[in-house]
Amino acid sequence: MNVLSFFGETPSVALRLAQEECGEDAIVISTKKISTAKGNTKDMYEVVVAVEEEDKKKNLIYTKTAISKASQNVEPMKTQVYDFKEEILKMQSVLEQVQKSIWNPKSQLYDLTIPPEFASMYNIFEQNEFDQEMTYTIMKKTIKQLPIALKANPKKVNDFFKLILRRVIPIKHEVPLRKHQRKIIMMVGPTGVGKTTTISKLAARYAYKLGQNYKVGIVTLDSFRVGAIEQLQAYTNIMRLPLEIVKKPEGLAEALLRLKDCNYIFIDTAGSSQYDIDKIELINEYQKKVEELPIEKILVLPANVKHSDLLEIYKNYSRLSIDYLTFTKLDETKSFGNLISFAHKTKKSITYFSIGQNVPDDLIVSDSSFLIDCFMNNQCVRR
Repeated sequence: MNVLSFFGETPSVALRLAQEECGEDAIVISTKKISTAKGNTKDMYEVVVAVEEEDKKKNLIYTKTAISKASQNVEPMKTQVYDFKEEILKMQSVLEQVQKSIWNPKSQLYDLTIPPEFASMYNIFEQNEFDQEMTYTIMKKTIKQLPIALKANPKKVNDFFKLILRRVIPIKHEVPLRKHQRKIIMMVGPTGVGKTTTISKLAARYAYKLGQNYKVGIVTLDSFRVGAIEQLQAYTNIMRLPLEIVKKPEGLAEALLRLKDCNYIFIDTAGSSQYDIDKIELINEYQKKVEELPIEKILVLPANVKHSDLLEIYKNYSRLSIDYLTFTKLDETKSFGNLISFAHKTKKSITYFSIGQNVPDDLIVSDSSFLIDCFMNNQCVRR
């Protein structure tokens, strides 16, 4: 990094000389008044800029040229230095961000140089393990669309990034049923992601928390996992809700018929590794027995895994014709870029967020602002 000085009769003249000689990449370090008008001389100002060390020979030529232009108006004198404080204060917030970006070797993203004003946001994207291609797209769009006058205002920059993120997060808004409508929702996903607990939260929400007194029933196809049925029985007994236990595909149609008076029916499925295709296909066998009924399939995913793992899970579970996503374990991570990137890439809308084990409280209805707040603060922000 080379430090160069440029002189002019006004700060604007000196700054223009710096821009002409060094280009837009020059970083302004300070602006000073170095002499006061006297006799035939005029006020003189010095602008000090920093440029990258590339093309050092050119930089020497720039310095000589700039000093030569300025010297035409300067007579030998005893220099008195005055700090140009007002201008320095205006640039203080920008300089702080410049310092953050100077040491960051990744401030160059593909063919895009991250402006110093965006250094803070860029760091947030990196901390959240945000997909690099999406980071590039969002940064490029913001650089192009954000008015120059707003770039020096950190809050405006922050708000603009929030607006862009809001546009890329697909959200399925909750629309409660009318009195005589019916919906069947099947929860699928890997072992241990919290499908059973999430179903219990949703059942309690629709049965008691919306003020509609919906009739809610639960079906479980999970006869593999030890304690799965007991867990659901405990919840349904407390909430006084009907529970149907189905052990073979042929039994699903009869179970749904017994729950025909329910507005909402939640189907809990057996979890399995995303690589256990046989168990995933078994869920398809259950679906085929009731294919005349519209069943909404929601893929339940943990927030505390990598973006690549989420894509791998989705790839194998997509054979079930997934409609929506629900994310659990948001309280067990500090990185949320994977959720935003994944939902955007799969184009599947998010329905709910689970933020803990408490039934029914630790459930958030899908809201892009909630996820963005988690993203910006690097932690799950409870409401």
